[in-house]
Amino acid sequence: MTIFKEKLDEEYITISEAKSLLNEVEDERADDEDRDLRYELARAIEHVNRHAVLEAEESRELVDDLLELDKVSEEIAHRIADLLPEDRTELRAIYANERFTLDGEELDDILDVVAKYV
Repeated sequence: MTIFKEKLDEEYITISEAKSLLNEVEDERADDEDRDLRYELARAIEHVNRHAVLEAEESRELVDDLLELDKVSEEIAHRIADLLPEDRTELRAIYANERFTLDGEELDDILDVVAKYV
């Protein structure tokens, strides 16, 4: 017997936003002595604490700025905000699975936006 759950909603968030949300959960759990952190939750908190560079508000602003550019989708904008590429090679890796390529000027425009935040 297989049980399928219906996906009700989907929203992209950056790793910095996830860190903020998970830290709230961690604080709530710390206040309740009877509730331990599940292994998966503890690992997720450890991961976001290690990899989130920007504050949640900064990462959201970066995504919004990136979305104003051509050829930057919501998914790609979130990936860029999480990975903060520093050069064209790193940025091209993010676009590797896309059906189009960016020219040097488009890559530089994206990197210029990222540079404002790092």
